[in-house]
Amino acid sequence: MTAGGGSKILVWQWGRRGAGPRFAASLADGLRLIPDIEVQLSLATDAEILRGREPPPCALRFTTYRGATSLAWRMVQGPLIFRDLVRRLAELRPDVAICAMPGPLDLLLMMALRYCNVPVIVVVHDADPHPGDAVPLLMVLQRQLARRADAVVALSRHVAARLGEQHVVRADRLFVVPHPPFSFGPMPSQPFAHGGTARLLCFGRLLEYKGLDLLASAMRQVGSQRVWELRVVGHGPECAALEALRALPGVTVENRWVPEDEVGALIAWADVLVLPYKEASQSGVAPAAIAAGRLVVSTRVGGLVEQLENEVLATLCEPDAASVAAVLCELLDTRPARRPGTLSVDPRLAWRDVALRLLNRFAASALPGFAH
Repeated sequence: MTAGGGSKILVWQWGRRGAGPRFAASLADGLRLIPDIEVQLSLATDAEILRGREPPPCALRFTTYRGATSLAWRMVQGPLIFRDLVRRLAELRPDVAICAMPGPLDLLLMMALRYCNVPVIVVVHDADPHPGDAVPLLMVLQRQLARRADAVVALSRHVAARLGEQHVVRADRLFVVPHPPFSFGPMPSQPFAHGGTARLLCFGRLLEYKGLDLLASAMRQVGSQRVWELRVVGHGPECAALEALRALPGVTVENRWVPEDEVGALIAWADVLVLPYKEASQSGVAPAAIAAGRLVVSTRVGGLVEQLENEVLATLCEPDAASVAAVLCELLDTRPARRPGTLSVDPRLAWRDVALRLLNRFAASALPGFAH
């Protein structure tokens, strides 16, 4: 039994901005490349990606919330929302639904899907909260969602192992697939092809676990003997590590939300993406950088090891300042434009391959809704 056969698949993610909606839209794009699959995408009504230059087709827009008070009010409206979702699902008639990244209101859709006898697959990105994660009780809600799902997908063996330890899902309903690369458009040149100052980039949420203090120490060791500039770009609370980075010559800290339409230009600017994480489930930035032909320096922690250990453009190092500094110094000295054996990556085909792998795995497990 294989994927396809005219299946209707609903992919939903109700975050307003960030990686969640983009993950859902990219997965939907990958599914659309599979013959005989009809894809129905559900996003938040005010999702940032829907306001972009090329918004994805969205079959079910859902009004979510803005802040704790708004979330509480939407929860009070639960019975009304449930009835509305049942009505809309009856119109769409999906065979299977995939939650691309869990959120606070997903249990309402889960209940509506159950009422309509639609099996549910949940993609879990993190099994534990990272230090600084701002949404209270999100992991509790995620575990409730995962326990009710027909299957759970982890994006790394690291996360899958933690889910097993937490007894969130049965082993025969837990699958692992890699995080495909996000596509932010064609990159204009190879790393270091500009011939000027080496461009280093640390991009993402500016939280404690991202190793900002480790990065500050590493850049002090790299020093001014080499010509480089480092941009630290993302959104997060102000902290001592950001102040330490700001104080370093050649470092610019941009503590701000980066809109969808700016991400591609930001990655294209860089020669090297630096991921000095202290812990990690996996990374969405790393595969996007590699697909764009950028070099990646990452610490050897969590799911980053399995994600990057066989990537020619990536160099793994220990999670300490001396190791990060040593790798950066080597890259700054040698300035490799493209390492031997590097292959170009088509992100859309990567998402298609992962989607096909998912469907075939679920078909093999006799998940309801995939029988033909």
